[in-house]
Formats: sequence, structure tokens, C-alpha cells
Amino acid sequence: MDLSHYIFQTSEHRGKKVILISFKYNKQLQTALRKRFPAVKWSATKKAWYLPDLPSVRRELHMASKSNTVKKIGKIHPINQQAYLKMQEQLKLRRYSQSTVRIYLAEFEHLLKLLGNYPVLNLNPKRLKDYFLFCINREKMGERKINGKINAIKFFFEHVLHRPKMFFDIPRPKKPLTLPKMLSKSEVKRLFKVTKNLKHLVGLQLSYGMGLRVSEVVNLKVVDVDSERMMVHVRGAKGKKDRYVPLPRTLLPLLRKYYAAYKPSEYLLEGQYGGPYTKSSLQQVFKRAMVKAGIRKQIGIHGLRHSYATHLLEAGADMRFIQELLGHNSVKTTQIYTKVTHHSIKNIQSPLDML
Repeated sequence: MDLSHYIFQTSEHRGKKVILISFKYNKQLQTALRKRFPAVKWSATKKAWYLPDLPSVRRELHMASKSNTVKKIGKIHPINQQAYLKMQEQLKLRRYSQSTVRIYLAEFEHLLKLLGNYPVLNLNPKRLKDYFLFCINREKMGERKINGKINAIKFFFEHVLHRPKMFFDIPRPKKPLTLPKMLSKSEVKRLFKVTKNLKHLVGLQLSYGMGLRVSEVVNLKVVDVDSERMMVHVRGAKGKKDRYVPLPRTLLPLLRKYYAAYKPSEYLLEGQYGGPYTKSSLQQVFKRAMVKAGIRKQIGIHGLRHSYATHLLEAGADMRFIQELLGHNSVKTTQIYTKVTHHSIKNIQSPLDML
């Protein structure tokens, strides 16, 4: 599809942001557009074809991505707007992940909006302590939220303003020791059985079959699957680390069937408008499958990764081996699964049974 024959313009249609696509009438151009974007629609009122204004659509049309920066700094007093922009710039220069950038900027924005016309540069450790206590006592923020907030603000003063480490005397809330939520093998089977859509089933089986994070599943590319060596290359995972994981033999026929049906060009799981399938879409697939399977556990798709690790451990796999497969920096992170597996404790007899 040669984009030079089309004109793209952002607009609103029926209360939604859209991208209008206009061109000099030509049957071949119309056919090419509908073939590339089967979901494209015609608007009689706009007298143009249109697609939803989504990041994936913008990428495919080679349009500049939308920026929320102008909207966000508009809510911050002018005296602190430069601080926000410098924070954003430094995070990008250090090549932090999109998730980290989003979280850090959101936490910093919260502080700046509360400050109003008071310069953030004038804050001292005492004032910052008061802010964190306000977040805990008044806004009822939890341990994880507060830790993320401290990390974001610590980044600003140490890496943007290049000040010495000044937060060591700020007590960090202790993170609660929560056990990973997981599914039993029979529940995993039920989950797969009710998932009839081929792409959805592949997504869920990739997650459980190789213990992948949802971000790793949607970022897999066709070239990452080596069917000869039966290995999958997981690129740029958490911590920007690559790793190899074994490709389950039972998954290979399903992948071949999926490839023949969908013919993905770059990403293994592609979105409706091209580019990678979104994390939120796969999370919704998991939620719907849980409802259909009648599984009432309060658990997200990350539970499939937890289930993979737990079931491997129960099958007698070595802890260090599981650590490598999951991409954990420390074996201590992997050892949490010993607390949920029945492999080592199932044979322990209760004193009640000894009476």
C-alpha cells in the first residue's frame, strides 16, 4: 500500500477521535486500503474513510504519535513546568522503559500539582517527608505506591538536578510479602478449552507454556521463534535483558496453524491495525476466558507465569534452571514459588493426624 496516494487528517466522528483518509477516487486505491485495514469505515457525513486514532494506526500510517505532554504541563503551574519537561527528557535519555517513564512522570506530576506556585527546586528533605506522610495518611496510598513515588522523586533530585543522595533518612514502607497467585493444572486446561479464538489461544499458551510476562508475549516477533532448535528468543525483557526459553513441542503445531491462518508479518501476535497486539487486549482475553471457565480466583494473566514456575518446581525442576527461564536477577526472587508449591510439604503429616 503506497501511502503517498492518501491524505490523512485527524478529526472527531460520533464523539470519538478518528483519522480521516481521503484520496482521489480510484478503485485500486480503495481496494488496497480495505485490504490493509479491513476495519476501515466510510463516513457519509465526513465524505471520507476513517480509522480510530490509535498509536498502532498512527505507526502504520507513518503519522507522528500523539503527545500528552502539552495537556499534562497545562495542569502544572508555569514555575514548575520546566522541571517536568527536564524530568521527561532525562528519563528518555537514560532509555528507561515506557512503563517506568509513565509511572515516574505520573508520580512527579502529582507532587507538582500539589505544590501549585511553590518551586519544586526549593523543597528540602523535611518538606518531602511531609509530602510522603500526606500521601500515606490523607490519600491512603499503599506501600507499593509510596515506594514508586519515592523512587520517582529521588530520580528527579539526584539525576535531573544532580544533587547528592538526600533521601537515605526517609523511611521506606516495608513491602508486604504476598504469595504469587496461580492456577492449578486442571484450571489451566479448562482455560485453554474455553478459548476458541486461535490468536487468543496462542497468546495464552505462550504465556503459560514459556512463563512469559504479558509484555514479552506481545513483543515476540516471527523471527524469534526457532522451530529447528525448539527455542524462542525473548528480546529486551524486564531490565533490558535477552534470554532463550524452550518452545513447548505441543505448541508448535498450534503456532503453525495460527501462522497459516493469520500470516503475521513482523510481530507474532499482531493487532487489528498492525503492530504488536496490546497488553490490555491480551489481559482482557484472559479475563473473559476465566469467566467462561468458571474460575473465580482473583488473578490476572501474570498468574499464568506464576503457574508455569510453580508447576515446573513441582515437577522437580532445579531452582537455578527456573530462575534462568524466568529471567530473574536473583534466585531469591524465584524462591517465592517454594511457598506455594505442595511438592515439598505435601508429605508432611499434621499433628492432628497423629493423635
